[in-house]
Parts: sequence; C-alpha cells; structure tokens
Amino acid sequence: MNAVMDDLVDVPESWPVVSHEVKATGRVQNFVEERVVTPTGDTMVRQWVGHPGAVGIMALDDQGRIAVVHQYRHPVGMRLVEPPAGILDMDGERAVEAAQRELAEEAQLAASDWSVLVDLFTSPGGLEESLRVYLARDLRPAPRPDGFVVADEETDMGLAWLPLDTLVERVYAGQVQNPTMVAGTLALALAIATGRVERLRPPTAPWPARTLKEARDRKGA
Repeated sequence: MNAVMDDLVDVPESWPVVSHEVKATGRVQNFVEERVVTPTGDTMVRQWVGHPGAVGIMALDDQGRIAVVHQYRHPVGMRLVEPPAGILDMDGERAVEAAQRELAEEAQLAASDWSVLVDLFTSPGGLEESLRVYLARDLRPAPRPDGFVVADEETDMGLAWLPLDTLVERVYAGQVQNPTMVAGTLALALAIATGRVERLRPPTAPWPARTLKEARDRKGA
C-alpha cells in the first residue's frame, strides 16, 4: 500500500475472515479466534478479545486539579491512579451519557461543560476496546444515580484531587500507568499548552471506532 505520508490517518479496513470461533465467553469480554486472508493471499490466525468499549473522564476544577480514583486492579496486582471511567455496557446509552453517569457514580460529580479530549484503542493488537476520554469542566457535587450500588473494587476506592502538573510529572516518572489516565493527562496538558481546549470536539462528535464496531456487531449477529 502506498500513501502520501502527510495524508496518513486511521481508516477502516477489513480483510476477509474465513473462519470465526468464540473460544470463551465472559461476563464482559469474549475470546475470539479468526482465520484471516492477507492481501498476499496467505492465511493468518489471530486471537483477540472482544470488548464493548469504554469512556473516561478528565474532570478539571477551577484550581487546575483533576478528580482521580485509586482503584485496585486484580489482573496487574496494583492499585492504580485512574480517572472516573466505565464500560459501554448499557443498551441505547450514548457515550457522553455513560460518561456523565460514571462521573456521578465514581466521583459524585456533575459537569456543565463537556468536550471530547481524545479517542484511542487501548491495545489494538489483541483487544477490541475503543476508548473515548472526555474533558469535563464547570463541576458541581451530584448524587449517585438511583439504583447504583457500590460493589467489588469500588467499595475500597478512594477519590482525590491532583494538580494536572503533578499528574504529568508522575506519568513521566512511571508512577501513573493506567492508559486512560496517561492519555487523558498528556492530551489535556498539551491542549492547555497549545490553546486548544476551547477548540476540542463537542461531546457528541462522531466516533468512527464505535460506528465501525456497531456495524461489525450487526453483521455478526
């Protein structure tokens, strides 16, 4: 494939799948194996994890601080500094609505000013998860949503406020490693430094990764 380097962006592409097998089904994720035909005509086997996608929130107050949680993550055996975040597992809920819900659930906050900070795939070599990180400003206290019950890791999860500059330093020191936190911290710091904050995408901006996933899910249904 030839391309002008100045024009390189992420684009949808789909190689032919000659077999698809769900090896294991979990509560949130599935483990999939597919045989795929490459452009050379060869066949490769790829194993990957299906995922519903997620949102994260960089909640910035008027003192330049970010609301963070300190959450135990069993697969890596660490308690991580993270922004409020959650998976997109509720049918019919828009991404920004999920972000608003997660901010209330995990930080008991609401925000009047929302924008899209950055979109990413967390581990595209083997994980389907797409992630949208929002910037939330003009914060105020809010109750947890009706019916929400604190459970599992969240029963032992603290909330704190850290200056954005402190988070930047801790990212570069290797002391903050959650991908949502790293991406959100550096994207926000750069947006502020370059005067881009007021030019960020609106909260309902198109999210091509989600549109593509939904189309693939419908095709496979």
